[in-house]
Order: sequence, then structure tokens, then C-alpha cells
Amino acid sequence: MNTAAVNTFIRSSLAVGLLTLLSVAADAAPRPRDDNPWVPDTLFVQAGEANKATTAYSVGAGWNWDWSRRYRIGVLTGYTEATVGRWRTDTNSAAGEYWFTQVGITPVLRLFPGSESLWFAEIGIGANYISPLYRTDGKRFSTEFNFGDHAAIGRILGDRRQGSVALRLQHFSNGGIDAPNPGEDISIYAVGINHAW
Repeated sequence: MNTAAVNTFIRSSLAVGLLTLLSVAADAAPRPRDDNPWVPDTLFVQAGEANKATTAYSVGAGWNWDWSRRYRIGVLTGYTEATVGRWRTDTNSAAGEYWFTQVGITPVLRLFPGSESLWFAEIGIGANYISPLYRTDGKRFSTEFNFGDHAAIGRILGDRRQGSVALRLQHFSNGGIDAPNPGEDISIYAVGINHAW
């Protein structure tokens, strides 16, 4: 990993760490469920990196489903997230770097093991629009529409469950709609603030 990528990763980690501390320290009371379905239940920020000199930053909102199922292994819930992000890729070309905009919507299933666990695991797959066409020195997507799937582990924070942190492994590709379809894998730190407004 080159020095610039290490510095970017360190800066991203420090920013996520600071946001984690802020979310733990948040003392806002949970809000009652609003009648307005457009008001999100969660706001979050994410920062991550791919192994090909790409960094990704995004903000998003989540809307909890009015649904849960209790199984022997735990409680299964769900939510829908919407994200807007920016990706930056360093290249060896004369341009030096490229910037891409990513917009996505993803339904997510979240499992809390046991009945009172603050830890969770989640999976999701959704639709994403990445513009302009994503490219690095070694990869080039063929479509601006891509699927984004992720698996994550995380923990709810605060005595009133007002925050969360998670480590996500996220994969973007067009699912074979067109070639080439190299895909991109991004490791992401995510920090969320729940019911805090």
C-alpha cells in the first residue's frame, strides 16, 4: 500500500473514530415514531477503501421496517437505507485522480443474536448508480447501474440505543448485465446516530 493510501486510511479511521465518540456521547432521547414516513430513523456516515487506491465516503439515512421475527438464534429485523457518496481513485495517468458519485438504495436484513443483544450482523443488496463510469488503472466498469451488496457486523451504542458502529464488506458490480464486470470490493467503517433529532 502506498504512503498516500495509508495516510488516507488513517485520516478516514480518525474521522470515523471521532464520529463514534460523538455518537456514544449523544444524550438525545429517542423520538417517538413519527407519522411522516419520509423522516429517517437513522443518519449515518461511512468511509472505506478498496485495495486499488480507491477511497469511498458516503452519508445516508435508514428507515426501519415495522417488522421483526424472533427465531432460536435471535431477532431478525430490517430497514431500507439510502446513500449518497463520493469515490476517489488515484491513477498513474496524466489525470492523476478521478472522482465518482454513487447513489444507492438498499433493503437490509439485520440479525441480533439472542433476545437482548446489542451486537448485530446484517446483509443487504440494492441498486446503485455510479457516475461517471467507474475506472481505475486495473479496472473499468461497463455500466453506471450496479448492484451493491454488503455483509456487516456491528454494535448498537448508548443506553438508549442512540448510536451504532459497523464494519462492512461491500461489493459493487453490474451482476453480469454487460462486460467487462470486474466489480469492486470496499471495506467500510460505518457510524450511525439513531433517533437523535
